[in-house]
Amino acid sequence: MAVGFPAPGTGGTVFVNGNALNAASLNDLGGTLNLLTNYYTGNPAVLGAIETANIVAAAATGTINIDCKTSTLWYYTTNASANFTLNFRGSSTVTLNTLLTVGQSISVVFLNTNGATPYYASAFTIDGTAVTPIWSGGVAPLAGNASAIDVYSFTIIKTAASTYKVLAGGAVKFA
Repeated sequence: MAVGFPAPGTGGTVFVNGNALNAASLNDLGGTLNLLTNYYTGNPAVLGAIETANIVAAAATGTINIDCKTSTLWYYTTNASANFTLNFRGSSTVTLNTLLTVGQSISVVFLNTNGATPYYASAFTIDGTAVTPIWSGGVAPLAGNASAIDVYSFTIIKTAASTYKVLAGGAVKFA
């Protein structure tokens, strides 16, 4: 069976064996709908993906809610005013526990702008519950970097209900 997909962004038609796929042709195909479904949900190649960055014109301080349904890249552009907590969640109404199933992961990047007095992410929570990340190099950052943008990266792996392994890197200095 030959399956043809339209070029990305063209809104074209899906073809099976040279015929346009529609409700009538699905009936004629019998069990091939499962083949099409399995084909599409396999390991598709993603070329040129564009992510949405959430740019926040505010200072990092207190608890910062990282809404993963909104964006997985958060950039706070005003100089931080105190050490802060990063709380990873789906959104204000959806927990990360609901968003991810066991065996799924999500990668998140947080950019913190510092002035002459540097601050850093000193605590981490998922859905409001404390987590202890495993840090690249084995040591958690104990300070931020003055007059720089500190970049933190996190890979959050859901290993069981409300249970996560968090791999972290940061605060990498960009100045």
